[in-house]
Amino acid sequence: MSVLEPAGGEEVKQAKEVEDAEKYSFMATVTKAPKKQIQFADDMQEFTKFPTKTGRRSLSRSISQSSTDSYSSAASYTDSSDDEVSPREKQQTNSKGSSNFCVKNIKQAEFGRREIEIAEQDMSALISLRKRAQGEKPLAGAKIVGCTHITAQTAVLIETLCALGAQCRWSACNIYSTQNEVAAALAEAGVAVFAWKGESEDDFWWCIDRCVNIDGWQANMILDDGGDLTHWVYKKYPSVFKKIRGIVEESVTGVHRLYQLSKAGKLCVPAMNVNDSVTKQKFDNLYCCRESILDGLKRTTDVMFGGKQVVVCGYGEVGKGCCAALKALGAIVYVTEIDPICALQACMDGFRVVKLSEVIRQVDVVITCTGNKNVVTREHLDRMKNSCIVCNMGHSNTEIDVGRLLNLSCSTVPTFVLSITATTQALALIELYNAPEGRYKQDVYLLPKKMDEYVASLHLPSFDAHLTELTDDQAKYLGLNKNGPFKPNYYRY
Repeated sequence: MSVLEPAGGEEVKQAKEVEDAEKYSFMATVTKAPKKQIQFADDMQEFTKFPTKTGRRSLSRSISQSSTDSYSSAASYTDSSDDEVSPREKQQTNSKGSSNFCVKNIKQAEFGRREIEIAEQDMSALISLRKRAQGEKPLAGAKIVGCTHITAQTAVLIETLCALGAQCRWSACNIYSTQNEVAAALAEAGVAVFAWKGESEDDFWWCIDRCVNIDGWQANMILDDGGDLTHWVYKKYPSVFKKIRGIVEESVTGVHRLYQLSKAGKLCVPAMNVNDSVTKQKFDNLYCCRESILDGLKRTTDVMFGGKQVVVCGYGEVGKGCCAALKALGAIVYVTEIDPICALQACMDGFRVVKLSEVIRQVDVVITCTGNKNVVTREHLDRMKNSCIVCNMGHSNTEIDVGRLLNLSCSTVPTFVLSITATTQALALIELYNAPEGRYKQDVYLLPKKMDEYVASLHLPSFDAHLTELTDDQAKYLGLNKNGPFKPNYYRY
């Protein structure tokens, strides 16, 4: 008998055991779990298709990179030995025997194909454009070199361009946003894609170079997102521009670079500014960011926004979307701006406009949406309180001393909105490629208003929306064509 056990009492001992069992019943599921394991034959059979050893992630992974793994873990986890080998050092071929690509793991292609098929279901307008124009092949003979995010949604765009007759070579515009399984699916389908998640800076430029510098193939169209591809061609292969018919650029940063080239008289081909098209500004920049800002932050930090103090740098369309989402969740939102018009809009929307230095010590989250550089500097970082979250919603990592694109590096973005942008890009490429000589000079152009309206009309059936048609008398009164365009170029939506 233990010296701690009361004398005479087996009954007392049993009573104490019952009492202890009740007292610590919450631990029962942990300490006394049944040893017998329940197995479901079908599920186990399916599970064994995937590696049982998760291995470690690539060293380049960080909190700013957690990204799409939450929904594609089956394709993202690889054996540790696979992570240690750079894709540049691997010898891979697709099922057709081609090795004209460089991706993380070509074996992930089947999973990536399923993601692309899911994306197609919410990109009905782009698929509709593909079906309408597939017979005509408006891009027959086009050799498009592209540098964009490589996701399931952009894969739908790339395959649409191929279906319309184009040959494509593709790299990623962001070292963290590539979905490896999607890149593998494109490579399996025969697209020359050079991209993987977690590229180094050297890898990034190597991939772009592999797309441009190849014997027996020369691009005649450029689709860029950020201007890095255009910059590389100007820097390394200026002679390529002799055959380039046009550049299509979708980001603030890339468009800014194009206007700088034009102003300096160095832009030697026509360029289409997709970023400032209505369908890009109002839908991709505003509505997309309104949803993806919260998605990205919550996936990576699990932060609760109610009562948090947040400063959003920039109140353009991206900033407006971010502020609206944060305000709706109860955050206290400040805005920094250089433009008095945007600043006044922020004030009228109920936000306090401040300088970053005035609130940097007290805010819980700092979000940059400017497209500028040195917005958040080392000095700002030193003055922030502990656990302050810093993230970038602009295209370029130059906004923060250390940073990448939040909504595509740490999450995904709504497929439907990307359908709008992708359809706009496809039409811009078709327009520039087929334009008669002399229509476009060596300058930067906005997408024609009629084309903007066409993109919007393709997406209305998704909402079962029915447009009202003008009568002849109404159209005459307004001085409009019944079929559009319905607004002048100077109209601000």
